Amino acid sequence: MRTLLVWMAGGLTSAALTPIALANGWNMPVGVTALSRDIYSLHMIIFWICVIIGVIVFGAMFYSLFRYRHSRGAKSATFHEHTSVEVIWTAIPLLILVAMAVPATATLKNMYDVSEADLDIMVTGQQWRWRYEYLGEDVAFTSNLGTPREQISGADEKGEHYLLEVDEPLVLPVGQKVRLLLTSDDVIHSWWVPELAVKQDAIPGFVNENWVRIEEPGIYRGQCAELCGKDHAFMPVVVEAVEQERFDEWLAERKEAAAQEAQGVDREWGMDELMERGEQVYGSVCASCHQPDGSGNPPAFPALAGNQQMLDDLDWHVDTVVNGVSGAAMPAFRSTLNPVEIAAVVTYERNAWGNESGDSVQPSEIAERLADQGE
Repeated sequence: MRTLLVWMAGGLTSAALTPIALANGWNMPVGVTALSRDIYSLHMIIFWICVIIGVIVFGAMFYSLFRYRHSRGAKSATFHEHTSVEVIWTAIPLLILVAMAVPATATLKNMYDVSEADLDIMVTGQQWRWRYEYLGEDVAFTSNLGTPREQISGADEKGEHYLLEVDEPLVLPVGQKVRLLLTSDDVIHSWWVPELAVKQDAIPGFVNENWVRIEEPGIYRGQCAELCGKDHAFMPVVVEAVEQERFDEWLAERKEAAAQEAQGVDREWGMDELMERGEQVYGSVCASCHQPDGSGNPPAFPALAGNQQMLDDLDWHVDTVVNGVSGAAMPAFRSTLNPVEIAAVVTYERNAWGNESGDSVQPSEIAERLADQGE
């Protein structure tokens, strides 16, 4: 039963085996949206119909096996078709299916009605993180796994929200209809939050739509529900629902921070500044693949510490970060990181873990490169 939400919202997948699914116990959650309650009600109606049918069918079967068993001298009857019986056992299931189809169709129509949204958010799946862009608001950020690597390796005790915590949650206003536009930069992902009754695939080159209107402030957790690679289990979703006033304040703060970041492109950054910022970017974006100490996980994720090809060719290093590697797991970060972040992380990688190249890359250089590539 705990997999029914996954099935009703888009198909049975590996989500049935994830911690978030197991945490829901023997049943799906009621949720915190009107749509989630409709889905739960539909689920329970169909469940009890199945229970009743099962009791009748198996009750009749077991009664017949006991009452007319061979040891009691029962003899099998010889008879041919009975038109009335055949009509009855065809008509009754048909009526049951129609009775289930009416509320199911109404719920499905509501699920796919994304019109008249108050806020549009582009959700992009990337191995193994989510990027959120508030369309028309000039606010965008990447949400990464927040569970410390020490907990994953077993060095530290696992926290309360192990593998279900992020550094930047998706913040949504309570009571507003939010349209989610979902796509992917690499492989198929699936954005799944059970308490919001949303499970939608994010497919490269295609945009899927879904929507949510949260009624209660709180933090709601989910996961990628598609097997998207080696770190599939480390791609959580965290949604923080806040009152409209608090959301407006948060949005204004993010806009101001984005404006300050944009201004930083034109100024000269010192090595210490770049290293400090680069360490932050590397820890949130790169460390999951290349390891916090730069040791990598060859052959898919080469070591950056002592990487001679990287140290000998600055242009190649920058191009790899900006454009990724075709046919490999290395994604392009030109649309994910801004020029300041790209310059900082390249500088950090060239001077951390004993690399000591002495090179520094300025955000203005990255901005110029992106402009030449038509970004």
